[in-house]
Amino acid sequence: MLPQASSYEELVRAFQWDIPERYNIGVDVCDKWAETAPDRVALIHKREDGGADTYTFEDMRQLSNQTAHVLAAHGVGQGDRVGVLLPQTPETAYTHVAIYKLGAIAVPLFTLFGVEALAYRLKNSGAKAVVTNSEGAAKIAQIRPDLPDLEVVFDIEGKGAESVAFHRERERQPTDFTPVDTSAEDPALIIYTSGTTGPPKGALHAHRTLLGHLPGVEMSHDFFPQPGDRIWTPADWAWIGGLYDVLMPAWHHGIAVVSHRFKKFDPEAAFQLIAEFEVRNAFLPPTALKMMRTVSEPWKRWRYEMRTIASGGEPLGAELLEWGRNTFGLTINEFYGQTECNMIVSSCAAIMPAKPGVMGRPVPGHEVAIIDERGRRLPPGQLGQIAVKRPDPVMFLEYWRNPQATRDKFLGDWLLTGDVGVMDEEGYIRFVGRNDDIIISAGYRIGPGEIEDCLMGHPAVSMAAVVGVPDATRNEVVKAFIVLNPGYEPSEALAEEIQAYVKTRLAAHEYPRLIEFVDSLPLTATGKIMRRKLRERSQGAP
Repeated sequence: MLPQASSYEELVRAFQWDIPERYNIGVDVCDKWAETAPDRVALIHKREDGGADTYTFEDMRQLSNQTAHVLAAHGVGQGDRVGVLLPQTPETAYTHVAIYKLGAIAVPLFTLFGVEALAYRLKNSGAKAVVTNSEGAAKIAQIRPDLPDLEVVFDIEGKGAESVAFHRERERQPTDFTPVDTSAEDPALIIYTSGTTGPPKGALHAHRTLLGHLPGVEMSHDFFPQPGDRIWTPADWAWIGGLYDVLMPAWHHGIAVVSHRFKKFDPEAAFQLIAEFEVRNAFLPPTALKMMRTVSEPWKRWRYEMRTIASGGEPLGAELLEWGRNTFGLTINEFYGQTECNMIVSSCAAIMPAKPGVMGRPVPGHEVAIIDERGRRLPPGQLGQIAVKRPDPVMFLEYWRNPQATRDKFLGDWLLTGDVGVMDEEGYIRFVGRNDDIIISAGYRIGPGEIEDCLMGHPAVSMAAVVGVPDATRNEVVKAFIVLNPGYEPSEALAEEIQAYVKTRLAAHEYPRLIEFVDSLPLTATGKIMRRKLRERSQGAP
């Protein structure tokens, strides 16, 4: 979608959107290539036993068509929601394609979610079906009575509780399927994003969101794709970063994706995978880069030839950029966005110099500005809120079943990111901070509200407040301030018990790594927790 250009200014002048009226993600990323280049490699999956399986686009067409038939046979139709509770596996990829072809709505779910987190998302979305593995099926079995809309759970391992054996049903189905003729504006997926207050919100995206992602993906990978490109990310496909910054854009361009389930990210294993599968492009969150930086002289142990690395989620510093040049011989490109409106700012080493501490410039096709509280553009150098103007192809349609939150996200035609920044004279944007309480830990955006609600379910907890505190590896970690109920005394054992309680009910990345027991919490006159005071206390501010 991006034209070739020798400068950022030339790129902006030459760019124009091409969004067709009728468009289906599944047809675009799969059937298009199966028709024109059926033997082209789509996915290289490294199994947990170390072996690898290769899938062509024709393989993916047949597998997704069979999956679409399975879902349809169980009553899933256009507009129905289907949960996908799987790690980076081939089934995850072709199930998404199948859902899009059906005109249904995919609901990606993180495998580390506990039962409470799953229950909220499945109930709120009204999911009719879920495709998962045995571990996921066991979790869902615990909450099935609370999910009146959920009619069927498919288990790809074929042994889950109260579930249907996915592959046994799929193999019986024909390999041809006629995709639903969807509009570019028809809904395609709901990705839940954390907020500072209340439960998570489901960002509903249209089929056009993939096309909206393309300029940012192409820019952050120095005019992706180029001959020989092959892409990988450790980011889970349950999040927009793994799914729509890597998998779907790569398949739009007919580029092979490498997949592997890291139960826990291992920097040495990451270098091994890059070398073994000749990965040329990667989206590596800053936390992954920081962990890989601990490996001494990797070029002496592995042979690799990366062309591009893109990173986003947290600001990169000068040291990490320099490490990237020394280790890979390239400049890591930074990008910025959020679940509701992704890949809207990027750097691009091919046409503009990297500036440590800045995210980049607005991606062509996206109108990004720094605005004040009245929605007025601020001049260069002035601090304000980072905002994006609608309409925009990558922008979400609405928050699912939450019209008030949707209205609150906008100021006139400006989508408010909730982040504060400064734009310089050349249009480079520097991220300064957040004007809300979102915690960014290891690339995950974590809302305190859901964690606080979970903490309050523990019998020892009377009140709880959650903030992010600085961390050298993860950018921030979750810290909980807890007021105990009568009869309970602070102890290390109790803290560990509370941590385990959150970890099993929400997600491993959301539990409070730090707990401080306090006598009271700072509150406003209306009873709202003053998290700013708690952050200052944690950082030693007066």
